Amino acid sequence: MLNPRGSLLKPGTWSVELAAIAQGVLKGRPREIGRAISAVEGDGGSPRLLQALFGRTGRARVLGITGPPGAGKSTLVQRLAQLYRKRGKTVGIVAVDPSSPFTGGAILGDRIRMTEIYTDPGVFIRSMATRGNLGGLARATADAVDVLDAAGYDVVIIETVGVGQDEVDIVKAAETIAVVLAPGFGDDIQAIKAGILEIGDVFVVNKADREGSDRAAAQLAMMLDLSPGAEAGGRGYPEPLRWRPPIVKTVAPSAGGVEELARALDAHGAALAASGEGERRRRKRARARLLALLEERFRGRVQTSEASGGGLEEAADRVCSRSEDPYAAADRLFSAVVGT
Repeated sequence: MLNPRGSLLKPGTWSVELAAIAQGVLKGRPREIGRAISAVEGDGGSPRLLQALFGRTGRARVLGITGPPGAGKSTLVQRLAQLYRKRGKTVGIVAVDPSSPFTGGAILGDRIRMTEIYTDPGVFIRSMATRGNLGGLARATADAVDVLDAAGYDVVIIETVGVGQDEVDIVKAAETIAVVLAPGFGDDIQAIKAGILEIGDVFVVNKADREGSDRAAAQLAMMLDLSPGAEAGGRGYPEPLRWRPPIVKTVAPSAGGVEELARALDAHGAALAASGEGERRRRKRARARLLALLEERFRGRVQTSEASGGGLEEAADRVCSRSEDPYAAADRLFSAVVGT
């Protein structure tokens, strides 16, 4: 049994089942990969499992595909995966689907839409429900990426749930982000407001065989010209990376433009590596992930705490009855949880 640094764990230090799953992941076995992702999706995740795998991560190229609903992201991801397979690379796909705010259920239909690659042994597709998490990703997305990375997949593609103006959590999980739009995605002012247009390393106008694709590309080009740092060709990226996001037109069903898209994604990866910006982004993602874990842990402690002074429900009752203001209640709960 392996610990995070590759040495043997003493028997009994963690479950034999988790050890078998970790070994199977490291050997690239699909069944164990699926079980591992199910484990990290559970409440509280599976820290011991991730600890056992984390030392084998950091090798995969992690791409993010985001954009509004109906832009054709799933078909585009399928075509990209097929292209990388032709290049001899293995591909892991984490496709995030929305959960119902009423029932909590989700369709998880990406494996149905990606029928052409579903049976390819060099491709692993996992659908994940957001389970109410905002930002376009599921809570366990980063953990699932680590599992696929440890399993040896060369490229891991994250497809976000259809996003609107400010669901930009993909920047916390992917190295290179492609924002996929389609003709008719909105008027000029609405498009300029859209937060997702501020995170793109590559922009894709999909369904380019439809009327209005040239206008959509022109609007994007105009917005890039108005972006911070555009006059220097850098769009606000810190030195020494000077990168103007390219605009690629694609027709996903026929794979039109997909080769050009892959070249743009590869070019951005090379620019990150050459400039040192890749290391800065990795540190930023690590920091964001730690903060998210701390927030989740603190929230769980608050919800279950019955320390002196009362727990969350008691504090909510006091705020509701106006016997205590929200700030004082929050301070009291914080002190009770962290012991200060």
